[in-house]
Amino acid sequence: MNSPLLSQMTTTGVGGPARTLVRATTEEEIIAAVSGADARGERLLIIAGGSNLVVDDAGYDGTVLHIESHGVEIAGELGDGRIRVDIAAGHPWDNAVAQTLAAGLSGLEALSGIPGSAGATPVQNVGAYGAEVAHSLLEVRVFERSTGRTTVLGNAGLGFGYRDSLLKRTTNEGSPEFVVLSVSFALERRPDSAPVRYKELANSLGVQAGERTGSGAVRSKVLELRASKGMVFDPSDRDTYSTGSFFTNPIVNASVLETLPEGAPNFPAAEPGKVKLSAAWLIDRAGFGKGYGLPGTAGEAVAGGRASLSSKHTLAITNRGGAGSEDILAIARAVRAGVKERFGIELHNEPLLIGCSL
Repeated sequence: MNSPLLSQMTTTGVGGPARTLVRATTEEEIIAAVSGADARGERLLIIAGGSNLVVDDAGYDGTVLHIESHGVEIAGELGDGRIRVDIAAGHPWDNAVAQTLAAGLSGLEALSGIPGSAGATPVQNVGAYGAEVAHSLLEVRVFERSTGRTTVLGNAGLGFGYRDSLLKRTTNEGSPEFVVLSVSFALERRPDSAPVRYKELANSLGVQAGERTGSGAVRSKVLELRASKGMVFDPSDRDTYSTGSFFTNPIVNASVLETLPEGAPNFPAAEPGKVKLSAAWLIDRAGFGKGYGLPGTAGEAVAGGRASLSSKHTLAITNRGGAGSEDILAIARAVRAGVKERFGIELHNEPLLIGCSL
């Protein structure tokens, strides 16, 4: 195989070669690459920012489509006074957020610093600090592989949930049924932010939860908070060589709270009778502190090891240098088993596992 290693295209820095690598910079090239792979009956893996993938060291025996389309267009006013913004699927997400704020638009500031591409954000309804893509997404332009047609899916039809949407639907081969070509948001033209929903962020900004403040101040504070947790990619900081949060926050029956220590963090869930727990809290209380590693990966300390929990945040599993997919997954398995044993709660991975499994 002469293809570049997929480790060069993922923020965790693991993954072997692809059998075939195709780069696409336009919608037409994306559609042609997907249609061609489907016509040939080839397996297809789609990568853009590579921030939500753990790829096996053996690589990918199929076609890898690297989406590199770019562009942010302030498309004009909508009927309700909001402003439409169209973003190409491959455009770096944080750059798009910065461009909207520079244009005097608010609504995306709390989603600053999230790695990856714009097209990936609605797939898992990306969220942080009380904000979600679903709050401001207008529609998504997609290529529907089963019909070979390009179509537009509006917000209401995307079935958004916690880290979930219709766009997560896959083919029999496990790759997306809907290939995102562009995303469109409805934003407000105003100097202040969307209401600050997250208590930690509100406190750090000196406002009450639900209040607005300067959108630029929100972006700056979010970037500061994310960087302090190793959640803004920095080539010089091994704590950022990860998929971000490796596990989602568990959503459980409210009765489970009776089995947890008093004061266990919990938040309302959309489904009645359910609550959302803090995966980071569960991991820490199960005995897996920041920097946790295993013999043969990171040992008992971060220094010198190949993989470990981040030294800044227990939700991130990091490549300390030279780690492979099995090093990352060994940490994940140990953490998952430990939380299950301590609390009886099963953690679920947020990144996609390509050619490997927990």
